[in-house]
This record gives sequence, structure tokens and C-alpha cells, in this order.
Amino acid sequence: MKLRRKLFASKDPYDCTKPQLFLDACKENIDYLITHCDDYKKIADGLGVHTAEDIACPEDIPVIPTMLMKQHDFRAGRYLVMATSSGTSGKKSHVRFEFGALMAALKMSIRVTRYHGIMTAKPCRYIVMGYKPHRSNKTAVAKTAYLTTFLAPAISRKFILKHTPDGYKPDFESIVNALRKYEKGKAPVRFMGFPSYTFFLFRILEERGLSFKLPKGSKVMLGGGWKQFYQEAADKETFYKLAKKTLGIEEENIVEFFGAVEHPILYTDCAYHHFHVPVYSKIVIRDPDTLEPLGNGQTGLVNLISPLCRATPILSVMTDDLGILHNGEECPCGVRSPYLEIVGRVAPDDIKTCAAGAADILQGVKV
Repeated sequence: MKLRRKLFASKDPYDCTKPQLFLDACKENIDYLITHCDDYKKIADGLGVHTAEDIACPEDIPVIPTMLMKQHDFRAGRYLVMATSSGTSGKKSHVRFEFGALMAALKMSIRVTRYHGIMTAKPCRYIVMGYKPHRSNKTAVAKTAYLTTFLAPAISRKFILKHTPDGYKPDFESIVNALRKYEKGKAPVRFMGFPSYTFFLFRILEERGLSFKLPKGSKVMLGGGWKQFYQEAADKETFYKLAKKTLGIEEENIVEFFGAVEHPILYTDCAYHHFHVPVYSKIVIRDPDTLEPLGNGQTGLVNLISPLCRATPILSVMTDDLGILHNGEECPCGVRSPYLEIVGRVAPDDIKTCAAGAADILQGVKV
């Protein structure tokens, strides 16, 4: 996978001048998947793709719906690490990573977090608004949240979701007590994890009339989405105001990440809270009815593409997110790569086209 190594060695994570290298790395990935994963080969054959030479652009790459990945365990060779989706819908995707994918992901994470000033040498205290590690928890969101605590040296780590005999339970009281202690110290505090539990903490503090002034350099870093609390999602303006009111953290110190276990690319919002597409990936917005690519500025299903991994065929996946791709020039931050706006999600019944098409292609594959 020489082309993958070259792509993920890019020094500028937002260098959008390498479309041919990206396409060639994807073709390299396709050739491997077709020869090492029978299920992927059936899908590709069903779409008229027999070799990488049948691909003229990233939009031509066979697409696998994340809904299908939750029903069928795709494998394409040896691996070192496996991660699963959260399984809020009752079923989980299983994604395996080989050594090369892990090294590529490490390089990507270092480049992106350095670019955004998140990776530093200054020690801090972490409050993880997510799962405390436990041997029974193999979800990608738990692994990612824990790994994020290595972006700056950790003095301590405190987790809101603790494992009990009845499953994970939130412990807001321990977080409130920790804030009382951390407010008196000098080390910055970094919140990391689900925006839902972070927002619920803000509301609890507001209802109790509590506010803290955390040390300089403290940040709120959000990742993992709202999951089952999607209907309770707060608008960004309300979220930012409560962060300042309850923790004394300004909007400029709130960072949001976007990603998926089926597409483990690190999207980090810019100063204007836009998710610019890094050099390691491409996003295609597709018409929900025809799956044809749409132009920038139009709303459709979000198709995520990256040649990061080969142990699982996640080269091109279709999510149930509705999004809009904007021209990078529309953002004043200076990054010229396009940026993604997530506008909502669609119910499974609304994307029958995608699932039914995949079922037709996957004739003979047990799910």
C-alpha cells in the first residue's frame, strides 16, 4: 500500500491539490479488496466494477451502506485491532484495522491535531464525557475518546459513564465535585466526549446556579454525536452560551470532531466551526432516490470515501446522514478544501433505495 503511505504522509492535512494521488490510492485499495474479500467482489461485480481500471473518479467506487455493515460482518484479511459502532440501533458495524491502517491513522491524527493546536506538551486534566474503559466495551467511540487524552499529557482522567452490573451509568455528581477541585488548580481542564452528556452537565450546573472559572487553556472537545439523544440536540449558539456561563470557556476553545467507525477519518472544525475535508478523504453528496452525485450546495445523503483501511472494505460508505458540501472559499478561515454541513438524519424507511440496492447486489451473501 505504497500510495496510501504517500497520501497519509501529506504534511498539510488540507492540501486539496492532490486529487490524482487520492484516486490512485483508492484504486490500490480496490484491487486489494476485490482479490481478498469475496463479499466486496460480489458488490463490485454487481456494479460493473471488476478491476481498479473501471474507476475513473472517486464517485465510481462501489458504495456500501452503513446499514448493511450493521447486518453483515465484512472481512478482507488479517488485522490487529477491531472496533464496533455504538449499536444504538440494536446492531453494530465491525471494523478491523491492519498495521498499515493504524500507522496511517496515527500520522493523520498528529497532522490534524497539530494543525488545529490541539496537540500540546502542556499537561492537563481530562474530564471524559463518555465511557470509562472496560474490557466489555469495544466501541470505537470509547477507544477514540480515550486516545484523545494523549493529545496533551494527562495529569488525571475522570469519566462520566461508569460500568456497573446494570451497564454504563452517568455519574454527574463526581464531575461536579471534580470541577470544584480543578477550578482551584492551575492545570487546564479538557472536556472530551459526547456533546449530549456535556450539554446535560451544563443544564445541571445552570439549574443549581453553579458556575466555574476553569484555568486558562481549558477546552471543550466534542465527538461521538448525540446518539440516542438526537432529538434533544442543542443548537450551537445555546451550547456555546452555556459553556461560557457554567465553565467560563469561550467559543474559541470549543472544538468539535466528526467521524464514524465505518469512516475513521478525523474531521476537526475550523475557527468558524466548519468541517473541512482533509486530504485523506473525499465526500460525495448523493441524491437519496437515485444515488447520483449532487453538486456543492445541495442536500443529500453523505457518502464518505477514504483508502485508510484494507482489512475491512470501508473504502466508500453511505451513511444515513443528510448533508451539504460547501465550497471552501465560502469559509473565511483560509482553508480551501470543501467543508461538510450535517443537516440531519433520515429514518431507515427513507433510504430503502440504498439498502434494497445493496441487497440485490449481495445475492448469495448471508446477512
